Amino acid sequence: MNRTDSAVPEAARAAAGPKPSAGRARTVACNLLALGVVLLLWELGAEKMASPYFPAPLEIAAAFERLATQGDVLGNSLWDHMGASVTRLLVGFALGVALGVPLGLLMGLYRGAYANTRIVIEPFRFIPPIAWIPLAIIFFSGIGRYAFLIFLGAFFPIFTATMVGVGRVEPIHRKVYQVYGAGKLQILRRVVLPTVLPDILGGMRVGLGTAWMTIVAAELTGGESVGLGRMMVNYSELLRIPEVVVAMLLIGALGFLFNEILLLAEKYLFRWRWQVAL
Repeated sequence: MNRTDSAVPEAARAAAGPKPSAGRARTVACNLLALGVVLLLWELGAEKMASPYFPAPLEIAAAFERLATQGDVLGNSLWDHMGASVTRLLVGFALGVALGVPLGLLMGLYRGAYANTRIVIEPFRFIPPIAWIPLAIIFFSGIGRYAFLIFLGAFFPIFTATMVGVGRVEPIHRKVYQVYGAGKLQILRRVVLPTVLPDILGGMRVGLGTAWMTIVAAELTGGESVGLGRMMVNYSELLRIPEVVVAMLLIGALGFLFNEILLLAEKYLFRWRWQVAL
């Protein structure tokens, strides 16, 4: 083997870029560095302001420890609050997926149905979930009240992403299956769904974020003492800002965790997709 031949694999390896494990380690290190910088700036800002309404990270950590070991002022544990919020969110989000995906597929496949009903559908998309609180209090109770408001937050991003995704299905793919005698259900399963699934997962991620943003409003209406949103409001009335920030950070952390789960599912399902970088 001459020198030119031996250089080809080396050039190929160089063009392929760094190993995935090295890239992941660098990403983790950069994220930890960014987190450390934010915490440092937060600590310095809290020391400079010296205000009880701008607690330092160590005060937040102490409040978290108290809530985790002793519970809140009403005797509810922090884990009860987290479990209640996650359960309510999953129920409302599941309803949003269960209705948003089929309806988005229907409206995407039959554009006439959407064109003839958009005057009814579209205005509801711009009504914030918090505006539905009076009706939720009147018509629902228990977990149904939470699920209804969270469903409203999750439904429209999923519905819209699904409907738009159907428009990206290549007509030639559908025609090829028709030439070989495929029926409508086969085309839906073999052509439409694989094409739309990335958009569905993208809409689910957006809907999940909206659902978490709705959780505080939903838990204000429920009349129950557990839930991260309820805990946040209870402590805000007592001007206990560290505990309020703990609830806020937990909502953010749980939302981040759920988003990462969807991202992992997306990476697993769509390993064939090219990632574009500049």
